[in-house]
Amino acid sequence: MTVKICMLHIIWENAKVLWSAIELRQRKKPKSSENKESAKEEKISETPVPERAPKHVLFQRFAKIFIGCLAAVTSGMMYALYLSAYHERKFWFSNRQELEREITFQGDSAIYYSYYKDMLKAPSFERGVYELTHNNNTVSLKTINAVQQMSLYPELIASVLYQATGSNEIIEPVYFYIGIVFGLQGIYVAALFVTSWLMSGTWLAGMLTVSWFIINRVDTTRIENSIPLRENWALPYFACQVAALTGYLKSNLNTYGEVHEVYKIYIFSLFLGYLLQFENSALLVSPLLSLVVALMLVKCLQLNAKKETLVAKIMKVINFYLVCTLTVTLNIVMKIFVPHEENGHMLKFLEVKFGLKMTKNFTLNWLLCQKSLQAPSQEFFLRLTQSSLLPFYILVLIICFLSMMQVIFRRNNGKSLKETVTLEDGRIGERPEIIYHVIHTILLGSLAMVIEGLKYLWTPYVCMLAASGVCSSELWMTLFKWLRLRTIHPVLLALILSMAVPTIIGLSLWKEFFPRLMTELTELQEFYDPDTVELMTWIKRQAPVAAVFAGSPQLMGVIKLCTGWMVTSLPLYNDEDLLKRNENIYQIYSKRSAEDVYKILTSYKANYLIVEDAICNEVGTMRGCRVKDLLDIANGHVVYEESDRLTYSKYGRFCHEVKINYSPYVNYFTRVYWNRSYFVYKINTVISFQS
Repeated sequence: MTVKICMLHIIWENAKVLWSAIELRQRKKPKSSENKESAKEEKISETPVPERAPKHVLFQRFAKIFIGCLAAVTSGMMYALYLSAYHERKFWFSNRQELEREITFQGDSAIYYSYYKDMLKAPSFERGVYELTHNNNTVSLKTINAVQQMSLYPELIASVLYQATGSNEIIEPVYFYIGIVFGLQGIYVAALFVTSWLMSGTWLAGMLTVSWFIINRVDTTRIENSIPLRENWALPYFACQVAALTGYLKSNLNTYGEVHEVYKIYIFSLFLGYLLQFENSALLVSPLLSLVVALMLVKCLQLNAKKETLVAKIMKVINFYLVCTLTVTLNIVMKIFVPHEENGHMLKFLEVKFGLKMTKNFTLNWLLCQKSLQAPSQEFFLRLTQSSLLPFYILVLIICFLSMMQVIFRRNNGKSLKETVTLEDGRIGERPEIIYHVIHTILLGSLAMVIEGLKYLWTPYVCMLAASGVCSSELWMTLFKWLRLRTIHPVLLALILSMAVPTIIGLSLWKEFFPRLMTELTELQEFYDPDTVELMTWIKRQAPVAAVFAGSPQLMGVIKLCTGWMVTSLPLYNDEDLLKRNENIYQIYSKRSAEDVYKILTSYKANYLIVEDAICNEVGTMRGCRVKDLLDIANGHVVYEESDRLTYSKYGRFCHEVKINYSPYVNYFTRVYWNRSYFVYKINTVISFQS
C-alpha cells in the first residue's frame, strides 16, 4: 500500500510540474520580461522531482485513509445490522410462518418478490428467464415481459446468487433476499460517507452524513416498509457512481477536457441500458442524450481564441447558441427516425398536476391523490429542521452557490484565475466537484418540491452536502473572505470551526436521537393481519388452480405472491392497459348496476370477486380522494360546487348492495367466503334470475 501511495505521489508531483510548465509557456508577458520568463520555465522544467516523500508524511496519509475507510465500512455494516434488527422487531419475522412473512410485502413489493420465488422454482435459469419474459400466468388475457416492464434484474441476480452460492442449504430464500437489500443499504451509506469525505477532506464529514441519514430515515429511505422497491436496489449504485465521479472531478487537472470524458461514459452507459432494457427507445429520444451529444459536437468544433478579447466573448455566445440549437435539432431528428411511444398519460398527469388542466379522469385524479405524488408537507421540513439538517444545508448551499457564481462572473469578465487554489484564497466555488454537486442538488431539490416521492433521492444528497460543507475549512474560509474578518486569523478560525461545528452537531444529535434509536430496537412491535392470512389460506385450499381473482390492485399483488393464482390487475402504473384495468375493476366500489359490473369482470375472465370493507367504507383519507369519491366524479355522480350535491343515480353503491343478497345481485354473484375485512363472491357463469 505504501509503495502505491509513493508512486501516486510521484505521478502527482510530475503532473503538477508539467502543468505549471505548460501554463507558464502559454501566458503572454511583456517583451521586456520574455527572457526572465524563459529562464523561469527552464528552471521549473529542470527542477528535480523527489522520488520519495518523507516517511512521516506517508504514514500520516496512510493512517488517514485507513481510519476513514474503516469508519466508512463500519458505518455501512452497522446500518445494515440496524435495519435487520429493526425489521425483526417490527414484524417478528423469525417467529412467523412463510405465509405471514409474505403478507408483510404489500402492493408492488409483493409482485417483485413473487417473481423471485418463481425464479427459484424454475427448473433452470434459462427456463425461468423465458417464463418471465413471456409471462401469461400473472394477468388474465395478457402476456407481459415482466423483466422489461418491472425491471426484474435484481430478482434474477438474487436467484442466481442464492443457488450458485449454495445458500439454499443454509438459509431460507426470504432471508437471503432481504439480506441482499439490507447489505446494499449498507453500501449506500458507505458511498455517501466516501462522497462527503472526498468533498471535505475529513472522514468526520462522513460520520455526520451517516448520522443525519439515519436520524432522518423517514425522509431518506422507504426500506423499512417496502424492502423490494426498485429504489432500494438502484440508489446504492447511484450513490457509488456519484462517489466515483466526485473523486474523478476532485483529482483531475484539465477540468474542461476531463469532464468531456464523462460525457462519453454517459453515452456508453445509456447505450448499455438501452440493450439491457430490451431496446428501450425512450432512452434514445431523451432530451438529455441530445444535450450531451450537442456538447460533445460543439467541443470538437470549438475554436481557440485569446482570452479577454471581444472575439472570445462572441465565441462563448456562439457556442451557447450552437448547443441549444443542436440539442433541439438532434432530439427532433431522433424522435422522427426512432420508433417510440409517446407517454401521453404522463403528460396529461403533469398538466393536471400543475393546474394547467382540469379533469374528471379517475386514474389521473387517483394518482394525484397518492401521497408520494403530492408536494411535500410541512411536517417534512419540520423534521429536517428539528435534526438541524435543513438550516446547515441552506447555509452550505448559499455559500457554495454564491462562490460558484462569483467564479463564473470573474471568468466572464476575463479575470485570470489561479492555477492552484489554496485555503487562504477562500474560493470553494472553483472546485469542479462542488460545482457538480451544487447543480445536482438544486435540480433534485426542485423535483422534490413538486413530487414528495423524489425526496428519497434528494434528502440523502442534503445530508451529504450539508455534512461536507460544515466540515470543510475551505467553506468557512470563503465566508470569512467575504466578511473580511480581521480580529482573528481567518485560516486558523476556519480550521477550528471545521472541527468544532460538526463535533457540536454530533454531540447534540447523539444526546437527542440516540436514545430514540435504542428504544426502537428494544420495544417489540406487532404486525397482525389475521383476516388477510385467513383469506390467503382459503384461496389456496378452496379455489381452483385455474381461477382468476378480481379486486383492488394492492390486494391482487398479495394474492399473486402468497397463492400464485392469476389476477385481473396489478399495482403497476407504467402501463396504460393496466391502469385502465385498475379503473374498470374499481367500479365494484361505484354506483353501477350489477349487470354493468358483471360485464366488466367477465370481460377479463374473472371467476372470483373480492370486496374490501376498508375501501367500501373508507372514511379517513383526504376529502375527495377516497376511491368511491373519485369513481363518482368520473362517472358523473357528483358535481363539485360550494356544497357537494349528488346527481341522481338509480343504483346504490355496488359494494354495499351486493352484501345484502337480493336480486339482481344474487343472480350474478354468489358469496362463498367472508370475514371482517373481505367478502369473496363467485362470479356465476349461468345466470338464474329470481324475483
